[in-house]
Amino acid sequence: MDKITLGCSDLQVSKICLGTMTFGEQNSEQEAHAQLDYALERGINFIDAAEMYPVMPRPQTQGRTEQAIGTWLKKSGRRRDVVLATKIAGPAPHMKWIRNGQNNLNADNIRAAVDGSLARLQTDYIDLYQLHWPSRNLPVFGQTEFKPENERPHVPVEETLAALAEMVKAGKIRHVGVSNESAWGVCEFVRQAERNGAPRIATIQNGYHLANRSFETGLDEVCFRENVSLLAYSPLAFGQLTGKYLDGSAARGRLTIFPPTWSPRYLRPALLEATRRYVALARTHGLTPTQLALAWCYSRWFVASTIIGATSLAQLKENIDAQTVTLDPEVIKGVNAIHAEFTSPAQ
Repeated sequence: MDKITLGCSDLQVSKICLGTMTFGEQNSEQEAHAQLDYALERGINFIDAAEMYPVMPRPQTQGRTEQAIGTWLKKSGRRRDVVLATKIAGPAPHMKWIRNGQNNLNADNIRAAVDGSLARLQTDYIDLYQLHWPSRNLPVFGQTEFKPENERPHVPVEETLAALAEMVKAGKIRHVGVSNESAWGVCEFVRQAERNGAPRIATIQNGYHLANRSFETGLDEVCFRENVSLLAYSPLAFGQLTGKYLDGSAARGRLTIFPPTWSPRYLRPALLEATRRYVALARTHGLTPTQLALAWCYSRWFVASTIIGATSLAQLKENIDAQTVTLDPEVIKGVNAIHAEFTSPAQ
């Protein structure tokens, strides 16, 4: 599988990254290990996790994803064969089980989060450590409008970078990245790193898929010019773009087993209609909806690595195999026509 260097780092990663947020909830530890084994067999060397996982977040399961990866690393002895990424949760008072709900991106929380992840992962270093969402007021996870009235006290970027620098100096993390960030945020992280000699962000992990192309409205240029690599998450829009939920189907997945209030952006009427159109386009050209959605992400020039997740080895195989699909100009024309009518309905 093709490899790419992430941003300004020395991390060489596969163009496909194994997402793991089903480990410990929808997948058992044994199933998680089977997915990890299969991913490496297929040439994937990049694994992404988070201290918050699995989803949906709850105190009884928090940390199980990293624990499953940790037991696999210990059993397989393949720590040096993988680039291991994980994330610290940002401010979330409703998740009081993570550092008593006071988790923010300051020095005390970063130290505690890094040490917790290292223990669960059973390793002494993390290759890529990411900020799961910002400390400051910013529309994320389906919010679409920036609202100044929602301003709140937050940890300055400079302070966060100084804390991350401590972790790099201690050898606990190698490189840093952001997630669910804006163009301003990327520029500010780069500016503060250059001003203070702090670690420079190598990556941004944001949602990108057929139903959310908001990255193309400014972040693409910023990341190109600042050499920050996009790690695209949710390329199948929580499974919607496979078409399995259309027309009231009771297909088992996150959108049916978790409360709808947890992921309303993936249930919007405009998204459902756009999905119908993408599914029809795929089938007209002899593709499965999954092939269309993933081949789109895999082929975009600004996507460094696409994070895929699965609950079965069959799904994982189909997702990886989609890398061999080349979208012809007529398909791309059709995608852009649908996008013009339904512009990022799951942003």
